[in-house]
Parts: sequence; C-alpha cells; structure tokens
Amino acid sequence: MKKTNLIINILFGVAIVVLFVLHFTSGGKKDVKGTEGKGAISEQFTAAWVNMDTLLNNYDMYFDMKRELEESGKKKEADLNAKSRSFEKEAYDFQDKVQKGLLTRSEAQQLQSNLAAKEQQLYQLRDEMRMQLAEEEQVKLRQIHNSITEYLKEYNADKGYHLILSNTFGGPLLYGHPANDITNEVLDGLNKKYAANKKK
Repeated sequence: MKKTNLIINILFGVAIVVLFVLHFTSGGKKDVKGTEGKGAISEQFTAAWVNMDTLLNNYDMYFDMKRELEESGKKKEADLNAKSRSFEKEAYDFQDKVQKGLLTRSEAQQLQSNLAAKEQQLYQLRDEMRMQLAEEEQVKLRQIHNSITEYLKEYNADKGYHLILSNTFGGPLLYGHPANDITNEVLDGLNKKYAANKKK
C-alpha cells in the first residue's frame, strides 16, 4: 500500500512539472489579459530591472523631499537650541544667586525643582522631535516608493513585462542583463510626470 501511494505521488509530481514546463515554454505568442485588465502580456515570460540606487540619486521628487526633511530638521534643531540656551541661562542665574546668598532655602528648592522639570521637558521635546523627523522620513519614503510603483504600472501597460525587478547594491538581484535595464527610461518618465504634477 505504501509503495502504491509513493508511485501515485511521484506521478502527480511529474505531471505538475510537465504542465509547468509546457505553460512557460509554449512557443505560442497568444496574448493574455493582465491581472488588472490593462494592456496585454505575452505568455512567454519577460522581465526587466531597475537600478534603484541610480533611480533615487536622479529622481527629482527624492531630492525635493530630502530638502524638505533637512529644512524641517533644521527648524526643529533651532527651536530646541533656543530652548536649551534659555534653560542654560536660567540655570546659570540660579547658581549665581545661590552662590551670592540671594535666595532663601525654600526659594532655592523651588527654583531647583522648576529647573529639573524644565530639563525633563527639554529631553522629552528632543525625543519627540526625533520621532517626528523619523516619521516624516518614513512617510516621504513611502510616497516616493508609491510614486515609482504607480508609474511602473502605467509604464508596463504597453510593455507587458511579467516582472520588473529592483536592483540595489547588496540586494537580492545578483545579475541583470544590460538589455533588460530600463532604469534610464523609467527615470525619464518619472521626472517628466513629477514636473507636470508640480505645475498643477
């Protein structure tokens, strides 16, 4: 009985492999509708790849968003520095008054307690600003990624690739034939679309 089950499983396995090979190696050029109903893709498997490092280093939207992040970071840093300087001045004034004996013990304790609370607020503000910047960066990266994937859907509507792969240094794509590199074509289209959207 076990031998019969083993033979049946082997036959099923061979049948699946044969169907898979026939499906992807059939010589016919019959077109099949894409999953989204846009354009047609050939039954013969086709793929292209995009160098994401090159794309990002030359994508205008990436530079604009990077500049916005830097400006936001500088504003937050300037605000934090101003509050830090104000706190340092208060702390110096407090030390000066204590050394000169211009405060009663209860006044000194109250001022010291106030300064400690302000110091904690500064640390909290610094942490909040870091979190805000990290969140802004994540949102902008997602916006850039979304703009690229949405453009690739439009681009591929008449190209009909089954796969468009991303190539980055140290990424999973170890080799892509130069003939299948569509980076410059995609970059040109992305920058044109971004420029047109900025004018609106």
